[in-house]
Amino acid sequence: MYLDNEKKAEIFGQYGKGTTDTGSAESQIALFTYRIKHLTEHLKANHKDYKTARSLTKLVGKRRSLLDYLYDRDINRYRAIVKALGLRK
Repeated sequence: MYLDNEKKAEIFGQYGKGTTDTGSAESQIALFTYRIKHLTEHLKANHKDYKTARSLTKLVGKRRSLLDYLYDRDINRYRAIVKALGLRK
């Protein structure tokens, strides 16, 4: 399994307020980014896997919604998470 409990706790600990902080926007964005990277690599090898492509599109939309939420609520938190994850070029 590509995403076990230890990896989730590591992501939440690094980007959230703690290892049990699973609900903050930053931790959710980090988790979605990790999953998006995994699905992108999968689709490079399996380009006809249309269900995974749809799931990837939905995940990108969810991440975009959370980023928009952070942008509206607290621009400093938005800038910090974008810089930490390297989302903008």
